[in-house]
Amino acid sequence: MSISLSSDFATAVPEMAVSWEAAPVAEPELLVLNEPLARELGLDPAWLRADGLPLLVGGGRTGVAQAYAGHQFGGYSPRLGDGRALLLGELTDAGGRLRDLHLKGSGRTPFARGGDGLAAIGPMLREYVVSEAMHALGIPTTRSLAVVATGAVVQRDEPLAGAVLARVAASHLRVGSFQYARNTGDADLLRRLADHAIARHHPGSTYPELFEHVVAAQADLVARWMLVGFIHGVMNTDNMTISGETIDYGPCAFMEAYDPATRYSSIDHRGRYAFGNQPIIAEWNLARLAEALLPLFDDDQDKAVAMAMETLGTFPERFERAWIDGLGRKLGVSGDVKPLLKDLLALLQENHVDFTSFFRLLSQAARGDAEPARSLFLDLAGIDAWIARWCELGPDADAMDRVNPVYVPRNHLVEEALAAGADGDLGPVHRLLDAITRPFEERPGLEYFAAPAPQDFSATYRTFCGT
Repeated sequence: MSISLSSDFATAVPEMAVSWEAAPVAEPELLVLNEPLARELGLDPAWLRADGLPLLVGGGRTGVAQAYAGHQFGGYSPRLGDGRALLLGELTDAGGRLRDLHLKGSGRTPFARGGDGLAAIGPMLREYVVSEAMHALGIPTTRSLAVVATGAVVQRDEPLAGAVLARVAASHLRVGSFQYARNTGDADLLRRLADHAIARHHPGSTYPELFEHVVAAQADLVARWMLVGFIHGVMNTDNMTISGETIDYGPCAFMEAYDPATRYSSIDHRGRYAFGNQPIIAEWNLARLAEALLPLFDDDQDKAVAMAMETLGTFPERFERAWIDGLGRKLGVSGDVKPLLKDLLALLQENHVDFTSFFRLLSQAARGDAEPARSLFLDLAGIDAWIARWCELGPDADAMDRVNPVYVPRNHLVEEALAAGADGDLGPVHRLLDAITRPFEERPGLEYFAAPAPQDFSATYRTFCGT
């Protein structure tokens, strides 16, 4: 079959698109292929496994490395860009939506900043596993189409086997894209980038409405992350999308015991991107987007700032509403649940209770058996009193099971699967994927995938960027 890819981004803003080819891969080896996604994109999985395999590593096609800037841990870098990635182009999926086809680990580009442009099998499998889990949980995310071994040796702390990830997204436009355009001082470039974003994501919107859409999408996204205990780990402005999709799964992790200060990333030394800080950081990032967009809001600087501040000021309320409503759904109740939630979260933190396990087991209490949930606590009097208050609200156990996952990509399971995959055994990866891509359906024989990590694992666990 033939694949037609458009070049909408490169045509709209050629100043931000460097034409480039992926590093050649003589003998690509397909490690994992997302067949449902392939069919959604109108691609034949059988073709991709055979004649179409070169497409998944670039296959001599000329793509573009995208330029963007970004605040990384609060420090501004005016020129980042795709140092080891390529946008091959856009394709229209079976539903008529335009999607980016993008590669990670495809070799050095002019934005490489001294890196080798390559990626190892482990981090690429991590993105595949976690992004597909997020999709199954109903959280907007980029998708992973395939991971392909390249046969190259990637030198990190030790030699590692190389791989390329083929990624699909609504677009790869980031807050950092707009920061880059604004920093050039080219007003026309900024306007064309915004027009491209509007055409791609919110046709017919004005520039202030574009910003409002992004604020709303990010408030909802971060709330959804937190409702399943997800910690992104590196919420730099170049890792926040305009589409509202989760992007880049480097040092990400899932929280075990509930604690807002939880962080796992080895590079987040001060906890800037800790679990409980994610809403604050999202709002900070959106303020940087507002600064970049100001010239498009109004010629009068004061009016433009006032418009931006008014919209940005809606973020806390939007986030809190999504967070509180989501927690209410996890508890199977409605109405004013804030006092109940405040007391519950305090109990979870004080008793070091596993976040995922508690909410899933709590539905059994709604059915009359509170022991599985209460057994997670040391303060039995405290949780008994809380459960009694909660039961008075008539929780819906079936509704709870529809939103509280049994299976998430628990950190120890991910590490076990990736270690095996890097050694050539993909069985654990596939077994983990089977569990986490049907997260709400409890199935016999998968108890291992629902159990919390051993305590000694969680106490010392750290994630790494994988670059």
